[in-house]
Parts: sequence; C-alpha cells; structure tokens
Amino acid sequence: MSGPERAPVCLIDASIYIFRYYFSLPAAWISPLNGYSTEAVYGFTGFLLELMEKHTPGRLAACFDESLGSGFRHQLSPDYKASRVLPDEALAFQLQACRRVAGLLGIATFASDRYEADDLLASLYRVCARARSPIAVLTRDKDLAQLLRRPQDFLWDYGAGVRHYGADIEKRLGIAPAQMVDYLALVGDPIDDIPGVPGVGAKTAAALLRHGKSLKALYARPGQIADIPVRGAAGLAAKLLAHRDQVALSQQLAALVGGLPLIDSAAKLDKTSIKMEEFGEFCREMGWPDKPRRRALALAQARTGRTLQP
Repeated sequence: MSGPERAPVCLIDASIYIFRYYFSLPAAWISPLNGYSTEAVYGFTGFLLELMEKHTPGRLAACFDESLGSGFRHQLSPDYKASRVLPDEALAFQLQACRRVAGLLGIATFASDRYEADDLLASLYRVCARARSPIAVLTRDKDLAQLLRRPQDFLWDYGAGVRHYGADIEKRLGIAPAQMVDYLALVGDPIDDIPGVPGVGAKTAAALLRHGKSLKALYARPGQIADIPVRGAAGLAAKLLAHRDQVALSQQLAALVGGLPLIDSAAKLDKTSIKMEEFGEFCREMGWPDKPRRRALALAQARTGRTLQP
C-alpha cells in the first residue's frame, strides 16, 4: 500500500479558510479570557491538523491579511475593497488567534500591514519555484491563478478536494494564467471593487486576450480589435481607449507583488516541532474540548517517533 500523497510545498491563503469556518460553524466554543466565541479558530485549527495528518507536506506556510484599509492598493484607489466591512474586536481576536495557532503547530506564518496575503503568497511562490518540487496554493481565489507558471503547480480548493492546474484555468476561463491580470482589468472584480471595462464580460475578455495576447499589444494596435469574432467588436476599441486609465489602474490593483524579501530559501518553510505545552494552554484559552490537543499530540509523536507525555 502506498503512503499518503505528499505536496512538498503548501502555501495557505489563510483568510479563505478562516472565514469559511467563521460563517459555517456555530458559536459553540467560548474563550474564558474575554467571552468571545472561537469557532473560526477551532475550524481553522482542525483544517491545519487534517492537512498535516493526511498529506504530510514537507514545507508549509500560512499567509494572513493584516493590511485591511492600510495596504498600498488602498493608496492607489480609495474604492479598493471599500464594500468590505472591517472586523470588529471579536473577529479580530479570532484572526489573531488563527495566526498564533499556526505558529504553535510549527507552520511558518507571514503578514504585513502594507501588502496583502496574496502578495506574500506570490513572494513565497517565487522563491519556492527555484526548486522542481510542485507547489500547492491552498485557496478558492481564482486571482491567484496568475502565480501558476509551471505545469506541476496548482491551486488547491482543499475543502472541495479540487486541484486547478494552469491547463485547467485555461480550459475553464479561456486564458492562460499569465493573462489573469489583464483579464481582471477587463472584466473587473466586484469582490475587491476593481473596476472593469463596461460591457466587457468574461467571454469577450477571453476572446480579446486570445487574439491580442495582452492588453499592451491590443492598445498598441487597436485597429485589430474590430477583426475579433465577438459581438460588438467594432465598438470594442473605442471602449478600451475610453477606459484606458481605468484599465491601467485595475491592472495595478490586480497584479500581485512577488518580490518581497520574506525568505531566501524554501528550506525556511520546513516544519518545526509542535509546541505541545503552549498548544495545550492555547486550547484551554479558546475554551475547547481535548480533541485538538490529542490530535496535535499524535502528530508530534509521529514526527519524533517517540511517545510524548499527554
């Protein structure tokens, strides 16, 4: 029998999973420290434990969003993510606890008050891609498809058990991962309040990029747009030219920053030992039953090959 399938490098878009549990689990666990519920932390912790139990990734990192309202994209556009409500104290407590528990479980964590988790993931990906090992980006955010520059790497919708390789993205959206920024600049992204070009939908955007390869090339020869076999092709060039400044802004908002000096080697993401004593105290602070602690203990024993004190 073969052993568990391994993903040598797992880069986790933490917010996706934190909010999944925040909205799906009941407020059944209460911290005795402050009376706040801890369901998001409980679910996120269970997700991390399951990932390590079932897939034993050799290298792990979790990236967190702490630039809510203070990131450089907000300086570029005051409308960026303006429709999102900032977390209250109770949710902020859970978000901070999620980063803390990842560290206690031996997972490298990253956050910034200027750059978003997506930028941190992009920067980690760039360093990890120097080696041949496949990289799994655990997320449900299609915007991160722009990272996929190698055939062995994939976006992993862990909860759904679905992996999206670059070829899957191209089949689904009609564009290559490298065209994702231009695609978002055309269609917009209402979740992040990124404006697109009015009247340009997914099919039209894909057709434009298949024909011209990039927005830069399309703007260099706008006359070619009328020859693209899509409805309203004759007026598309005028639309693109009329919204050129908006498209340029949207490109800046959608493009990930991949050169942040977070690590100099993928080895910096090697798992470290689980801090069992601190993790046990953390579980008590979260008002949890003993199950998470027992699961972490079993993992710690499996890693060390020896029996640890319960």
